[in-house]
Amino acid sequence: MHPPQMISRRRLLQASLLAGIAAKQVHAADGAQPVIETTSGKVRGLAVNGIHTFKGVPYGASTAGRNRFLPPQKPESWSGVREAFEYGPSAPQVPPGRPLPITAGYAYPVKLPMNEDCLVLNVFTPSAERRKRPVMVWIHGGAFTYGAGGNSVYDGTNLARHHDVVAVSLNHRLNLFGFFQLEEVAGTDYAESGNASQLDLVAALRWVHDNIAAFGGDPANVTVFGESGGGGKVSVLLAMPAAKGLFHKAIVESGSFLRMTPREDAAKNTERVLADLGLKGNPIDQLQKLPIETLIAASVKRGVRWGPVVDGHVLPRHPFDPDAPEISADVPMLIGSNQTETTFFNGADEKLFSLDEAGLRQSLQPMLRGKTDEIIATYRKNRPHASPSDLYFLITSDQRIRLGAITQAERKSALGKAPAYMYFFTWKAPIDGAKWRTPHTLELPFVFETYDKATITGTGPERKVLGDRVSGAWAAFARNGSPNFKGLPHWPPYKIDQRATMILDDECTVVNDPNHDERVAIQNLERG
Repeated sequence: MHPPQMISRRRLLQASLLAGIAAKQVHAADGAQPVIETTSGKVRGLAVNGIHTFKGVPYGASTAGRNRFLPPQKPESWSGVREAFEYGPSAPQVPPGRPLPITAGYAYPVKLPMNEDCLVLNVFTPSAERRKRPVMVWIHGGAFTYGAGGNSVYDGTNLARHHDVVAVSLNHRLNLFGFFQLEEVAGTDYAESGNASQLDLVAALRWVHDNIAAFGGDPANVTVFGESGGGGKVSVLLAMPAAKGLFHKAIVESGSFLRMTPREDAAKNTERVLADLGLKGNPIDQLQKLPIETLIAASVKRGVRWGPVVDGHVLPRHPFDPDAPEISADVPMLIGSNQTETTFFNGADEKLFSLDEAGLRQSLQPMLRGKTDEIIATYRKNRPHASPSDLYFLITSDQRIRLGAITQAERKSALGKAPAYMYFFTWKAPIDGAKWRTPHTLELPFVFETYDKATITGTGPERKVLGDRVSGAWAAFARNGSPNFKGLPHWPPYKIDQRATMILDDECTVVNDPNHDERVAIQNLERG
């Protein structure tokens, strides 16, 4: 374990002066340096804009060397007071391999130090008084491969200040470091290596259970929430025995992963990577000594899609296939997606933004398996003036992401033991002075009220109006298990006979089974 992070006297003075200026405007406690005792030692935070922040707090030991690929270990204790003023290191990773121009405001990639001592978390709380506030634990996205809790869009300050909750974000192992199934080649000590990343999340939730009361949070009222790959990680936690009882509500944003990597597929991935590294026999000693850069290069060489492994132990079954997991039947869920998710993934492919009719059909044929004309006609029926590019993004977004959200909500609802609530985010980003589309991740600055950290939201007053509603609903759900609050119309749970869905836009309304014909067409395609 590295020694506690130190801050220069000059930098601390600057931080204190800035906090002091803010104190005159916001909160008398600003500029303070609260000290909290955790199970590993004392941490000192900063009070800025009325919120106490503690950053880079260890919840696990370094994962380097002999700890590489093993379940997380408890952090080493420290004496004295550890300064928790800055975000800790992000997990070893490579950023997305292609430019994402329309999401430039999201600060990808996160520019933070990167190493294997990455099991750290951040706490944002209105005060350290023991108030039993709802706790919201954020799990970042990034396709199980990249990302960090220190992304500026995930700053929990406004959630904590405006909704009296304790917000927590965290880092955990990613890609090969978090999902490398090694039991077959390295023995039973590594039986859980294919889910080391998910076990990191469990360790973070145990830290929250043991420590969050000292930060003003209620360990008996914890919500896990995540977007994209983070939503997938939440979906997996709902099926993990080790996570049972450590959280009480779950929010899945554009990440309803129903199935995860079968064990046999994980074994093939392991064989490929070991072959590329030139390793044979029991390679664990060599693997634990190789430089990070060597392993990262091997992890991306063949385009392996890393993710949790259905290993029969840590993850006994697919998260939501063929049904919702009984182990979390009592956990309420909030589930949803964005209208044109795939504008994010295809942001660098300019031709998809200027398709003609022939190009639309050609682009969709590999995905729609002989149903191309039929599905295009279904979508065009209610959108006679939609451009071919509009239809492409609507259809592919429904197929790739929205269908998973609907199926997850259907299966959760079918258990009949805790409600599932469905949303559909349709607010269009104002790009180049005109209302545009609704890409993957667009809801995030509304959830966290971090508009100024995401230039894609523009500068108009309507973003705050919607943000108050979205963050208010998320916080209400964390508090009560229902997203209903005075800022929105009544929001019923999702049931298959009505399919009540909250449309989140400049005007928020509940619609039963929105875009019914399109949903049926895509579901029939997947079932056929």
